[in-house]
Amino acid sequence: MNKQLIITKTSVKFFQAPLLQPFRIATGQHDRLENILFSIELSDKTKGHGEAAVATHITGETIEQTVKNLKQAAVGLKGQSLEDYLKISSGLHEDFPHNQSALAAVEMAIFDALTKHLEIPLWRLWADTPQKLRTDITIVIADLKETMEKAKAFRAQGFRAFKIKVGRDMDLDFKRVEAVGKIAPRSQIILDANQGYNAPDALRFLKALRRVGIVPELIEQPVPRDDWDGLKKISRESGICICADESASSLGDVIRLIKGKCVGAINVKLMKTGLVHALEISRLAHAAGLKLMIGGMMESNLSMTASAHLAAGLGFVDFIDLDTPFFIKGEQARNPYLSSDGVYDLSQVKAGIGIK
Repeated sequence: MNKQLIITKTSVKFFQAPLLQPFRIATGQHDRLENILFSIELSDKTKGHGEAAVATHITGETIEQTVKNLKQAAVGLKGQSLEDYLKISSGLHEDFPHNQSALAAVEMAIFDALTKHLEIPLWRLWADTPQKLRTDITIVIADLKETMEKAKAFRAQGFRAFKIKVGRDMDLDFKRVEAVGKIAPRSQIILDANQGYNAPDALRFLKALRRVGIVPELIEQPVPRDDWDGLKKISRESGICICADESASSLGDVIRLIKGKCVGAINVKLMKTGLVHALEISRLAHAAGLKLMIGGMMESNLSMTASAHLAAGLGFVDFIDLDTPFFIKGEQARNPYLSSDGVYDLSQVKAGIGIK
């Protein structure tokens, strides 16, 4: 056993940061960033950090539950070696089947520490050179005036891919999407309903947009997570790539989506599956000919950059949705690898995730 890789210390800390605006989606909203930092220290003093981003209105997880589980994990990890990281990951999936953000935080800390110990950046586990990434920018649910103001500001900032949250009010959704299309012509339009429609309404909505010349590149999770037939119907009849997010919350979900030919894309998020399973889901979906999106919850630069490492290392990700740093106010918004117009360049990361 490599004694330098033994976990000697762990910590669980709550942290928060203000947002520039409430992050509103069809099922709820974040008024501030409220996440949990999980850290480990190895016997050679190498430290690794991970983040749990709790989104109760999406996953049903709670901060209290996640803190409790992370403290339980912290006790169990002491004395274990990172040589057994795959065994540790399997144990976490058994221990926390309904608290994936806790699992994600622990795996992130493990891989951060492991790659720091090896003196390589995280992306180096999957590629010889990292692919540069350009994230979209989210237009959250808001009134028409706020939607237009944000679209104009983000376009002036240099963004050319807009992910518009919809799903609460179809008439207002139509006006908002049409407005963004006019403000940002020749830009990529992605829609995300966060389970807000049913299949007939989603199809009517997409037809109405097509009549005014707007054909989204992709629509994400238009129907409730368990409506597999609805996903398949919209995929078959709309002529638009349908992306599963809430419906793709595990390896089993993704296998079922592939087998049923339900969607054309999968949104992979560390907070849904952890890093090890996110990698496997990405490979499965790619092998099946599906497009890939790498996205996230309301996360700080730590886990957003960890997700960017995964996407940059894989090299076959079609949609990058790692924009939450642009919604955070204050010091935590700063990221040395992310440009003001949304480009991640991880070539300068020396070891680990690269976020202190």
